[in-house]
Amino acid sequence: MGRAYQNRKESMAKTAGQKTRLYSRYGKEIYVCAKNGGFDPDGNLPLRQMIAKAKKDQVPAHVIERAIDKAKGGGGEDYETARYEGFSPGGAMVIVDCLTDNGKRTFTEVRQAFVKNDAKLGGPGTVGHMFDHQAVFVFKGEDEEAVLEMLIMADVDVTDVELEDGMITVYAPHTEFYKTKTALTEENSEAEFEVEEITFVPQTMTDITDPEVIEQFEKFLAALEDCDDVQNVYHNAELPQD
Repeated sequence: MGRAYQNRKESMAKTAGQKTRLYSRYGKEIYVCAKNGGFDPDGNLPLRQMIAKAKKDQVPAHVIERAIDKAKGGGGEDYETARYEGFSPGGAMVIVDCLTDNGKRTFTEVRQAFVKNDAKLGGPGTVGHMFDHQAVFVFKGEDEEAVLEMLIMADVDVTDVELEDGMITVYAPHTEFYKTKTALTEENSEAEFEVEEITFVPQTMTDITDPEVIEQFEKFLAALEDCDDVQNVYHNAELPQD
């Protein structure tokens, strides 16, 4: 699958450096998970995963608790998912996932981010087929063959295991997230995951090397970041490493 996942992963939080927006997005997702699946993380696996991810990104406990309390209160907002697909400056494929209580507003804001930054918004399915919905784990290690064998023995339907610069990256179908994590932690109870998430992994990468196009690409990501309803952006752009 090319370079190790952590080297090509684009974190929206790092792009904008805005903790307030990060907290807001996690609060919204935790609220939706709790409202749809129950308030107890032990009986709601998506909620448990979202809380773990929020803690890893240093979201304060009070933000998490407030989102769950809001879901317990009944009422509140009714969010629905919205997904937009297209091409960024430089021709990279892009998937934009949103949670919205006003689909018309969200579409307008996302469309403007595309139009004003030399990007092209397509219809549903435009690029989605070129991404794999995967569970991804990244941790320190040196023997990817041993990890692969262990996962196979644990009956995990692993997709790939990579080793680069002392970091092992495990890919598995998104439905195998908890099974994969359980197998990895049972093998090494002290394992610390640099990444543990369900995401969209591109099947191919698009190199963007022109400095002007890179600047436009970064402006495009920043414009999407400014949309309050945007939760995640996935793309296959490969930018030069600093």
